[in-house]
Amino acid sequence: MPNSTAAPGDPRAGRREWTAFVVLLLPLLLVSMDVSVLYFAIPAINRELDPSGAQQLWILDSYAFALAGLLLTMGSLGDRIGRRGLLMGGAAAFGAASVLAAYADTAETLIAARVLLGIGGATLMPSTMALVRTLFRDARQRTLAIGIWSSTLATGVALGSVMGGVLLERFWWGSVFLVNVPAMALLLVLAPVLVPESKDPAPGPFDLPSVLLSAGAVLPAVYGLKEIAAEGPEPAAVLCLFAGTAVGALFVHRQRTRRDAMISRDLFADRLFGRSAALLLIGVFALMGTAYFTTQYLQSVLGLGPLEAALWSVAPAVPVGAAAPAAGALARRLPRRTVVSGAFLLAAAGFAVLSLAGTDQLALVLVSTSVTGSGLVSVLALMNDRALSAAPPDKAGAAASLLETATEFGGALGMAVLGSIGTAAYRAGVDKTAPDGLPPGAEETARETLGGAVAVAGRLPAELGGPLLTAARDAFVDGMRLAALSTAGLMVCAAVLAVALPGRERTPRHGGGVPAAVPEPAEHH
Repeated sequence: MPNSTAAPGDPRAGRREWTAFVVLLLPLLLVSMDVSVLYFAIPAINRELDPSGAQQLWILDSYAFALAGLLLTMGSLGDRIGRRGLLMGGAAAFGAASVLAAYADTAETLIAARVLLGIGGATLMPSTMALVRTLFRDARQRTLAIGIWSSTLATGVALGSVMGGVLLERFWWGSVFLVNVPAMALLLVLAPVLVPESKDPAPGPFDLPSVLLSAGAVLPAVYGLKEIAAEGPEPAAVLCLFAGTAVGALFVHRQRTRRDAMISRDLFADRLFGRSAALLLIGVFALMGTAYFTTQYLQSVLGLGPLEAALWSVAPAVPVGAAAPAAGALARRLPRRTVVSGAFLLAAAGFAVLSLAGTDQLALVLVSTSVTGSGLVSVLALMNDRALSAAPPDKAGAAASLLETATEFGGALGMAVLGSIGTAAYRAGVDKTAPDGLPPGAEETARETLGGAVAVAGRLPAELGGPLLTAARDAFVDGMRLAALSTAGLMVCAAVLAVALPGRERTPRHGGGVPAAVPEPAEHH
C-alpha cells in the first residue's frame, strides 16, 4: 500500500504522488482508446462524409502516423521545457482536436483533426511515462506504477472499440471523440495542483536536424510496414521501409556522435536500456500480431456482430490487467530476467494453444488471448520499468519517447510480418479449396481477404456461397495457426534472450541522487 504521507527526504511516494499518478492515467487511457475507437464508426462516417477510399484510410491511419512521427521530438522537448507543461499543452490540444473531429463536416476536416489528435497524443504518452519516473523514486513503487501504466495502456486499446460500439448504439459518430473533452479538462485543472514540474536542468540547444531525421525515419518505415500488412510486399511499400531504415541509421549515427543531439548518446551506449527496448519491441510485435488475427476471427470466422465481438474481446482484460502488477511483485522476489523469461514462455504457451483453434472455438481463442496477453503485458511492464530506471531522471522524456517509438514499430512490424504469414497461407488455402464454377472475379476477391470472401459469399447462391465461405474460413484459421506457431517459436527465443539481460541496474540511493549498483535477488536453485 502507498504511504499516506511522504516525509522530506523519503524516496517513497505518498498519497499526493499516487493521486497525481491516477491523474496521469487519464490521458494515457484516452490516447490508447483513440487507436481503436473509430473501428465501428467508419460505416457512419462513410454515410455522413462520403470519403474516398484513400481518405478513409487516412481517417484511420493519420492519428497513428502523427503519433509515431513526433514521439521522439516531443519526449526531447518535454525534457527541455518541462514535462508537466508539455503534458498540459498536449491535453489542451487533444481536447480541442476532439471537438473539431466530433463536429467535422468533411473528410478533409476529420483527417486534419485526427492529425492534431496524433500531435497531442505524442506529447501525452512520453510525458506521462517520464513523470512516473520522477514521481516514484523508490524502485519497488516505480515497478508497481509502471505495471499499472502498462495495463492501462493495453486496456485502453481494448476498451476503445467497445466504447465506440456502445456510443454508436445511441449517439452520432462524433460522440466517440467528445468523451475525451471532460477528461482533458479535469487533467488541466488537477495537473498544476498535483503533478510536479520536472525537466533537464542543462538540456543544451534544441537539435532541429535530429527532429527532421527522426520524422524521416519513423514515418516512411511505419507507412511501409502498414502497407505491407494490408497489401503485401508491394515495391512502393518496401521502398518506403528501406528509406525509413536508411534515414534511421543516419539518425542513430547523429545521436551517438554528437553530445548536443536530441537523444542522449548515453542511452544508446547503455546495454541495459538497449536490450530492454529490444525485448519490449518483441513483446509488442507479438501482442499486435495476435490482435490482427483474433479480431477477424471473432467477426468473420465466428460471425459475431461488431459490438458482440468487441465485448467478447474485452473478456481477457481482467487477467491481463492484473498480470503486470503481479509480475512486478514477483520481480521483487526473483531475478527480473527470470520473471521476464517466464512471461515470454507463458506467451509461447498461449500461442501454442491458439495454434490448436478450429473454426468454431470461441472459448479456446479467449483462453489463448488471456494467456498470451498476460505474458506479454508483463513483459511490457517489466521492460518499460527496467529501461526507464536505467535512464537518468533528467533524460526521462527522451527515454520514454524512445520506448514509445519502439512500441509503435513493434506493433506495425507484428501486423506486417505475422499478417503476411497469415495472408500467404490464406491465399494458398483458398486457391486449393474454393469451389468450381465461381463467377468471374469472385475467387480473386475472396482470396484477397477473409472479409472479401464473406461479402462475395453473401451475394452467391447457397450452393456456391456456402462452400466458398467454409473454404475461406478454414484457410484463414490455417494461416492463424501458422502465425501462432511461428510466434510461439519467437517467444521461446525471446525467453532465452531475456536470461542474458544484465544482472545489475543503476538506481538512486534512497537518500539522494548518487547512483548505486543494486544487485537483483539471487537466483534460487
